[in-house]
Amino acid sequence: MKHTVSPWYLVLFLQTVRCEPMVTMGQLTATLDPLGLTIPIVPELDDLTVGGLVMGTGIESSSHKYGLFQHICTSYELVLADGSSVSCSKDENPDLFYAVPWSYGTLGFLTSAEIKIIPAQRYVRLEYHPYHSLEDIVKAFETESHRPDNHFVECLMFAKDQAVVMTGKMENDCEPDKLNVIGKWYKPWFFTHVREFLKRGHGMEYIPLRDYYHRHTRPLFWEAEHIIPFGNSPWFRYLCGWMMPPKVALLKITETKAITELYEKSHIIQDMLVPIRALQDSILHFHQAVQVYPLWLCPFNLPPDPGMVHPTGDKAEIFVDIGVYGVPKQPYDALNTVRRLEHFVEEVKGFQMMYADSYRTKEEYRAMFDHRLYDKMRQQLNCVDAFPDVYEKVNKYSRAK
Repeated sequence: MKHTVSPWYLVLFLQTVRCEPMVTMGQLTATLDPLGLTIPIVPELDDLTVGGLVMGTGIESSSHKYGLFQHICTSYELVLADGSSVSCSKDENPDLFYAVPWSYGTLGFLTSAEIKIIPAQRYVRLEYHPYHSLEDIVKAFETESHRPDNHFVECLMFAKDQAVVMTGKMENDCEPDKLNVIGKWYKPWFFTHVREFLKRGHGMEYIPLRDYYHRHTRPLFWEAEHIIPFGNSPWFRYLCGWMMPPKVALLKITETKAITELYEKSHIIQDMLVPIRALQDSILHFHQAVQVYPLWLCPFNLPPDPGMVHPTGDKAEIFVDIGVYGVPKQPYDALNTVRRLEHFVEEVKGFQMMYADSYRTKEEYRAMFDHRLYDKMRQQLNCVDAFPDVYEKVNKYSRAK
């Protein structure tokens, strides 16, 4: 049984959806939501594509249950260096299947991915739990991250000792007086809405599922505050909020070299993945290094699968994505500061998301990520002369060449 959906090149099967790599999360949720379906992990921003999330990685507040985006994919279709087309899954060409994530297109060209689907419900019953000490924040976050009955878990930290832990559950019914349609163009940006609960105390509301999935889209988490400082003002939201967010691709195209250099000297965007057991030390380390707030904390389950990223042991482990987006304390030296953060993350057996600037040497990069299966596939599929090494795709200086 299948259902073809156009124009976004999706084929819907009974338990999976097959997508071409340029399908975005916004298109995918718009297609599945009316059918009462969803994928287990929907990374927040509308314009994130299936191809980018497969070849790189993706995460969401449901990741404590389902893992990273690669862990909800059941098969991939690629065009290899010799021009042949091949399918891979856990049962068919498993080495290639596990080597594709984090390879950034250096093993072949992704032409489709098959992704699990699950039943969706209409609303998310979201609870806001404010905390005012680092110990309480970490304890509550860890407890909620290990609770399988939570469909969604995330935390926004507004200072070293000020945070709101959010837990959500999908439901089909809601209390009408507690419905908050946060996706409306005139609504306050989500992170500012969350911040209010530090004053108001514990709260609960119902949010339409698709609004919840894309809650960070309009303010690009909180980066829009630096692009349009008055963007959350009521007058702007009511008159111009429908224009948000600005397209990231447009911002990149119109960014001059001088602006890029200035931005790099005064701004940081990083996602560091650390074991939850090292969360408190990590927060303190990040506070000392950059003092950027809000911080985004998102837990995810990391199984001991083969490939670039896995726990050090043979059992699944809960990790946390620490999202650092903003203006760091001054003086700020991008190279030395990020290098210190990278070194700390490696020490605690964590990983760096490679979409962001990385200053690691090739040896350091290979020490952080397990290249054994990747190297095997590069040789076996004759990729060495056809595609660059993954380090050349992700390292800041190599990319600039």
